[in-house]
Amino acid sequence: MVDVKDYKNPYNSILHFEKIISEYTGAPYCITTDCCTHAIEIAFRLSDFKSVKFPAKTYLSVLMTMHKLGVNYELTDTKWRNEYNFIGTNIWDSARMFEPNMYKQGQIQCLSFGHTKPLQIGRGGCILTDDINFYKAASKMRMDGRDIFTYNPWSAQSEFELGFHYYMRPEECVRGINLFTKNEITPQEEKFYNYPDCREIKIN
Repeated sequence: MVDVKDYKNPYNSILHFEKIISEYTGAPYCITTDCCTHAIEIAFRLSDFKSVKFPAKTYLSVLMTMHKLGVNYELTDTKWRNEYNFIGTNIWDSARMFEPNMYKQGQIQCLSFGHTKPLQIGRGGCILTDDINFYKAASKMRMDGRDIFTYNPWSAQSEFELGFHYYMRPEECVRGINLFTKNEITPQEEKFYNYPDCREIKIN
């Protein structure tokens, strides 16, 4: 069992957890976030996709994110298990998936560590990628534009790119490390999830 206090710099627990996820999933790079929805938002903000298609039966926050970013979308009848692709992009909503060597080359996969997910930290998510430039940009964007690899404390940094307070806290990363170490990973059932049809939802 590890504790945040075991790390000289608490942010090293974030990097430690990301390394564990990267090795487990086979992704060259991992960027943790405070939730899967914000992982998806960052993926779209750092990409140039303006029009997508995805399943109508999904979680409401996905639609809210598209509205926030001004991305045109079409909802489809596609059924899915564990993950689905935003058609027309290399971005995936992999919220219900956490398996060895799950990473798909050239793709951006967004995972969730919320309740009912395979690694149930309760809060958090991450992005898997093999693009070093995307990795660097997303790492900064999820942490208010901070470059945690170069500056400590953050006040030593004087120039920032646009960022958001979307990082996964060290305490949650440590919980994830401990769950993973104890192999407390819950396989997802092979079923279609009973999300409502979002075509019947109106967003004002």
